[in-house]
Amino acid sequence: MTHTTDGLGAKPEHSKESRGHKKGLHRRKFLGGMARVGLGAVGAAGAAFSLLTEGTRSKAAAATDGTLTIPDLLEGTTSDGTTTFTLAAQTGTAEVLSGVTSSTAGYNQSFLGPTLKWTKGDTVLLNITNSLTEDTTVHFHGAHVPPKMDGGPQNAFSAGTTWSPTFTVLDEAKTLWYHPHALGTTAKQATHGLAGMIIVEDDSDTSAALPGDYGVDDIPLVFQCLAVDSAGDIKYDQTGYLSSGLSFPLLVNGENVDDTTLSFAATKTRNRFRALNASPSDIITLQRSDGGTLTQIATDQGYLTEAAEVTTIRLVAGARAEFVMDVGEDVTLQAVITTGWIRGGSGTYDFLTVTAGGTDTPDDLPSTLNTIERYDTSDFTARTITLSNTGATMKINGSAGLSMASMTMISTTLGAKEIWTITNASQLEHSFHLHDVPYQLVSINGEEPTGVDLGWYDTFEVVGGGEIVIAMEFTDFADDTYMYMLHCHLLQHEDEGMMASLMVTES
Repeated sequence: MTHTTDGLGAKPEHSKESRGHKKGLHRRKFLGGMARVGLGAVGAAGAAFSLLTEGTRSKAAAATDGTLTIPDLLEGTTSDGTTTFTLAAQTGTAEVLSGVTSSTAGYNQSFLGPTLKWTKGDTVLLNITNSLTEDTTVHFHGAHVPPKMDGGPQNAFSAGTTWSPTFTVLDEAKTLWYHPHALGTTAKQATHGLAGMIIVEDDSDTSAALPGDYGVDDIPLVFQCLAVDSAGDIKYDQTGYLSSGLSFPLLVNGENVDDTTLSFAATKTRNRFRALNASPSDIITLQRSDGGTLTQIATDQGYLTEAAEVTTIRLVAGARAEFVMDVGEDVTLQAVITTGWIRGGSGTYDFLTVTAGGTDTPDDLPSTLNTIERYDTSDFTARTITLSNTGATMKINGSAGLSMASMTMISTTLGAKEIWTITNASQLEHSFHLHDVPYQLVSINGEEPTGVDLGWYDTFEVVGGGEIVIAMEFTDFADDTYMYMLHCHLLQHEDEGMMASLMVTES
């Protein structure tokens, strides 16, 4: 992908040069329709749904030399026990469609951002400068940090200013990410490229036994399904998504894989992949093209109790997962895309071929990766959180969170243990994200969780007409001014009001 610096609002120059077409390497099966939108029929969900498959006929061309791009690892500077990272949210241009320049945004670059690496127990300081022309925030998605440092709407800072959150890393090893979270502009800013991965390391025996050499055998995969018109304009709201002539490209680490299968030359036998669905709304299911298994080792919030052999890994918007593969022969990974919103991507993409090159023989994986004590929820405080909509206005417990004042307020206390029933009263897909603490799934559409669903989460799918029950404990942080958030991580739904505030105070 070609990157240059430019203003987000400037009309870019369009090049007609097309690079990197390798259609012979790529296999696609169009799926069409709306997968898993609701438990019941979509019914009267609106005329907009009739347009769902139109965009699948106009796919973008790839702009790549064929090799998987590894995001830069941002080096921090350590002094007096604090590691400082410097970021700038800025505008630029990039080729999202081959040969067409799009106005974009990124951290320290024109599109996307570098990977941050934190270590449990360390104190970090982030100096983040807003070089945009509007307010922004930076939310550390999945991190257990004080609400004043969480990067929610109350932490918005204006153009030309710098926000400097600092905190001790309390999280164990896991994959997090960072992105904007200001009121009404999250979809616009994140869709244009303001997103990056965070890797948290720890000194556990499990971490020592797993691949951890960034870019060598520990590989980030940042997925984005975007909506782009033929002039390169990236769409982010309902009006944009319903315009004509759109392509819905799939990007992996900023590279378009619609017509190109990227390659990664493995130099180790065992390789670890960290998958992040940074899409505004689309759902991504990962699988092997040969039907083989992936060894999943982690969900959003860290290691599973034991490695799980799975054939697919389903990621709703905002979700993460980690898996390992012992590559003795070349393996091609696929991403199956289904839309979670009014329109979006659709199809199966051979997005990455991992070529075997390792000569080492790795040890067996640890029989136990993590200890997860399942909650006994019999004495937990119960709540019901209802997700609904009136037309395009999205609501939590009947209120549209279009401002801090209009949001539903959930109030709890430090040390509280709670069980929430998240009920989807609409026939729309939702991706439920809770700030501050991880949660366990107690039930999914009336069924007890099994397998990887017994891990820790912060983002999980709630299908139309469906219901999940989750349990959590509020630890470490309380504040009577700053709040956390709970919301749908379909970014358009968040901006259209499906967000509530969470106040954790001293008991």
